[in-house]
Amino acid sequence: MIREPVAAGKFYPGNRTALEKQINSFYKPVNKRSVISCIMPHAGYVYSGKVATLTAASVEIKKNLILLGPNHTGMGSQFSIMSEGSWKTPLGEIKINSEIANSLKKKSGKIKEDADAHMHEHSLEVELPILQLLSQDEFSFVPLTLMQGTKTAYEEIAGAIADSITELKISKETLIVASSDMTHYESHESAKEKDQMVIDAIENLDTDLLLERVEKFQISMCGYVPVVIAIIASKKLGANKGELILYQTSAEASGDYDAVVGYAGMIIY
Repeated sequence: MIREPVAAGKFYPGNRTALEKQINSFYKPVNKRSVISCIMPHAGYVYSGKVATLTAASVEIKKNLILLGPNHTGMGSQFSIMSEGSWKTPLGEIKINSEIANSLKKKSGKIKEDADAHMHEHSLEVELPILQLLSQDEFSFVPLTLMQGTKTAYEEIAGAIADSITELKISKETLIVASSDMTHYESHESAKEKDQMVIDAIENLDTDLLLERVEKFQISMCGYVPVVIAIIASKKLGANKGELILYQTSAEASGDYDAVVGYAGMIIY
């Protein structure tokens, strides 16, 4: 099946020319690095596009991508995957990597085949045009939407990702992308303070501290589950450091400093 875009014309331009122009307006040349995973925000491009674009620009976009995003709609299974077909954006179609997807399902019974979770979810779709435009070559990908669960479940899914990458001998050709915004609808200063707590935990690849701070300080980071899973999988694949590429809030675009959303672009290597 072909998944049609649902965020085009809403989160980003639905017209190819306008879309390329907007992404290019955020871009600047930076040194590309080979990393195990990265974290990109997923709001409307006018708000988070610069952070997402400069994060993607700073990494080698490899030929296999595993995209991990939160489930905002509540539709579908708790941990949902699509393992066949392709996704369409205004920049063209991207094939799902069935080999990796099927391996993930075999290695974790918690990962369920469920297209419903993906049909109206924007958190993965909005990353794709940026990755398409900045990629040197075509890539295939695996989409996973993730709801809240237990640390044990996160570890199992992360293990399935790391083991699949290792056994398929594709570690050098695979990039994990975790999609998340940070604090939602608090003051600029409050968001920056809370988000720095999260950023510090990610830089140290400390998932226990990340989960503890999200709960203790009620940090409304929508994609903390994808980020936790990405960190655990990355550590299994040899990562030992996280690094911030860029942090901004929506106030930079809106001028409203009273109720902002935070956006962090990060790499893990």
